[in-house]
Amino acid sequence: MPDGSAEPKKGRKFDQVLDGARQVFMSDGFEGASVDDIARAANVSKATLYSYFPDKRFLFMQVARTECQRQADRALESIDMDAPVQDVLQSIAMQMVNFITSQFGKRIFRICVGESDRFPELGREFYESGPMLIRGRIVDFFEKAVARGELKIDDMTLAADQFHELCKADLFPRMVFNMADEFTPAEKDRVVNGAVDVFLARYGA
Repeated sequence: MPDGSAEPKKGRKFDQVLDGARQVFMSDGFEGASVDDIARAANVSKATLYSYFPDKRFLFMQVARTECQRQADRALESIDMDAPVQDVLQSIAMQMVNFITSQFGKRIFRICVGESDRFPELGREFYESGPMLIRGRIVDFFEKAVARGELKIDDMTLAADQFHELCKADLFPRMVFNMADEFTPAEKDRVVNGAVDVFLARYGA
């Protein structure tokens, strides 16, 4: 069984298989997703699917990793990292809140938690391909902001983790415990503004 961080074999139908798998995993979950359904959604044969992904867990992790990378790239490309630090933090926080509360973000989290007993490596591998990826991008920005004299941070990774947790306040617990599934712009703004204010109160230069 290949490691979730391993690189799969690439080919002309690779993206096609990933897109089909994403559709099925998001609608049926990990356990409910069948290889037959994934092959059908991707419009490929099972033999073609297995030539890229020898098992379902490996395929799921590639879907999660690819989508996290895509969303992180898209989000950060839209942010002007040379803007004033408060503006950049506001933008990063809103992108994080939008991801956490998105259908994809919620579904992936619930799949990893639901399958954690049978496949404990799913959670670890998702953490490495998702949250750790975002943490790295945030640390990169913190280093630039510190060099510009806008922030004062000694432990960059701890500060990034703290900022991430601040962006989950109120919304994430309500979502996890099925108290709410959708959030208004005003609810998101409240959390984003609070996260930035608290972070700058601690780390602002």
